[in-house]
Amino acid sequence: MQRQFVTNLIILLFLNLLIKPFWILVIEPNVQNAVGNAAYGEYFALFNFSFLLNILLDFGITNFNNKNIAQNNHLLTKHFSGLFVLKLLLAVLYIVVTIIIGLTIGYDTRLTKLLLVLGFNQFLISLVLYLRSNLQALHLFKTDALISVLDRIIMIGIVSVLLWTTWVDNVMDIMDFVYAQTIGYFLTAIIAFLAVIGKMELIRLKWDWPFSLMILKKSFPFAVLVLLMTFYNRIDSVMLERLMPQGDPVAVARLQELRKPAMELNETQKLERHQLEDRLEHTGSEQAGVYAKAYRLLDATNMIAYLFSVLLLPMFSRMLKYKESVEQLVKLAFTLLITLAVVVAVGCTFYRFEMMKLLYSENSAGSVNTVFPLLMSCFVAISTTYVFGSLLTANGNLKELNWMAFCGMVINIGLNFVFITVFEWEAIGTAISSLVTQLLTAVAQVLIVHSKFKFRVNWRLLTTLLVFAAGVIALADFCYEYVYQPGKLGWVTGFLIYCAGSVAWAFATRLISVKGMFRILKYG
Repeated sequence: MQRQFVTNLIILLFLNLLIKPFWILVIEPNVQNAVGNAAYGEYFALFNFSFLLNILLDFGITNFNNKNIAQNNHLLTKHFSGLFVLKLLLAVLYIVVTIIIGLTIGYDTRLTKLLLVLGFNQFLISLVLYLRSNLQALHLFKTDALISVLDRIIMIGIVSVLLWTTWVDNVMDIMDFVYAQTIGYFLTAIIAFLAVIGKMELIRLKWDWPFSLMILKKSFPFAVLVLLMTFYNRIDSVMLERLMPQGDPVAVARLQELRKPAMELNETQKLERHQLEDRLEHTGSEQAGVYAKAYRLLDATNMIAYLFSVLLLPMFSRMLKYKESVEQLVKLAFTLLITLAVVVAVGCTFYRFEMMKLLYSENSAGSVNTVFPLLMSCFVAISTTYVFGSLLTANGNLKELNWMAFCGMVINIGLNFVFITVFEWEAIGTAISSLVTQLLTAVAQVLIVHSKFKFRVNWRLLTTLLVFAAGVIALADFCYEYVYQPGKLGWVTGFLIYCAGSVAWAFATRLISVKGMFRILKYG
């Protein structure tokens, strides 16, 4: 099972690291550069708002289905028909409730239109994830890996045409970006549907109320967990955009029109653009845009941790069913992921100025100096959560997870409210709220696993991790101060030397063992 985990992880990582970083680190920054912080900040806040009610879209069905089909493959055909129709009905409820709440909290007609399209996109994302859960549960990881990047391939093609060609004679705005996502998700959903039904007997979609009620009852604990975790992971930018002063929609739209390369603007337009940027600097939409800039690299690295959990959940589920020990797989997954997390978090903290400058044509001091390293530090906690949270989900410890997530939500909302409205720390306060919440919830999940599974405390591993982290920090400081700063080598070279040295240090401290990796790959 461990060999299967590593092999499929390599395939999944290869495909996703080939495609998704280009979307996150090239396409999205160029879109934000094109439309401006304010317009992108509105999109980013609404995008996260559309996530908050995913409980109505999914109701825990995807996680329940992944666990259930992984343990009972023969139920796929029987369950698929009812679950698919149920997903469609839940989508209608989700769209209606999301729009009503959006209007209630003050979104105007322009923002409601954007929210409607984003809501439809969320339905497509949820549908694709449900379809992929069937493939994952059947251990069809290669097919799932291909589908996992298909939407991004389609979107990259469309947005690239809008950004870098003259085939479309208009200045790109945020709605063009959203519609491109709609096309990508829609086509991917169709292909994923065909892939799943190809593994089943002949089916006929029908509404089965008793079956749906049974599934909703069983998946309710999953649904509550999804709701609570979504709130403490996604509400940051929503609160930031809503609690701070609102920008004038006319000014936001005008600034978006002026987001052309500087040489295309005359002096009067340049002056107008700078005045509008100053005017919107301390508005909710602008600060949400600043937060989005800093969050982007965290989003990219989170993709790797998420891919671990995609493979771990069905594997943990099957191993637990057959009473196999999961301790070694937990240790392997945690060690691999936490090693990467420490290297990424420390490297991004030292090279924060250079990375932000590489991604964006302009930055605010807050984004570069404080928000970015704070958010990147969250990756260590998030990586821990993906490993231990997957194990607890597979083991059915949803009551404990729900209490943990509820506390995380309360802490996150409380800290955001205080930091944004009382201290007026803007995006910096939101980043601090996120870091504190992620650290506390990660520690809670480790303690719950220790309590439920009676794993022995691995003091050797913990000591090795501390030694490794200290060495990585020292190496990053050395590379930044003595390799890059003297000007002999560029920052990219210094960063690559740091990364290579960190990998070597991981093997030197035996945090990662060459013999152990080969033994797993060879014998499983």
